[in-house]
Amino acid sequence: MSLKRRLLLHVCCAPDATIPWPVLASEGYEVRGFFYGNNIHPRCEWQKRRDAVIKLSSFIGMEAEIAPYSPAAWFSAAGGLSGEGEGGARCEACFALQLESAARHAALGGFGYVCTTLTISPHKKPEDINRLGREKAEAAGVGWIERIWRKNDGFMLSVIKSREMDIYRQNYCGCAYSVRRVPDGDGIHERSA
Repeated sequence: MSLKRRLLLHVCCAPDATIPWPVLASEGYEVRGFFYGNNIHPRCEWQKRRDAVIKLSSFIGMEAEIAPYSPAAWFSAAGGLSGEGEGGARCEACFALQLESAARHAALGGFGYVCTTLTISPHKKPEDINRLGREKAEAAGVGWIERIWRKNDGFMLSVIKSREMDIYRQNYCGCAYSVRRVPDGDGIHERSA
């Protein structure tokens, strides 16, 4: 039996995990990645990101779990906020959904802690992410590891590491509305101007 503290790392995408995952392991945590991608649209984009997480996991020799793709939960939580600007209420609802899923998964899997890669991005508010993470972790009965991964050039280091490992790096957050696309019964289609 391992004496290391078990930690579930919520992985929003492989590039953003290139720094946090090995750093947490070097700090003595037994880290398992958890890719939750119900916020990623369309499905082919989710598949690219899933494959990148699997590639990174193999490259660094650490385990990853992939949550099944079920975007209905995301549209239920954030779909009514399609008119919100980036960084607003829609993003907060999206982060809350991701972090709640990770915290619940951590509790069910016997992990004592949960953390996220979301704070490596210069486009997100780390204070809001850490607040939501604390709330969701506490509700699930696990500890929250608060980090701001973009500090000390974390974001730039993740770009460099992604290139070195030939890891797919996306050009949008994944949200259907961040690429000016909207869902309909048949999938995701370009919004008419």
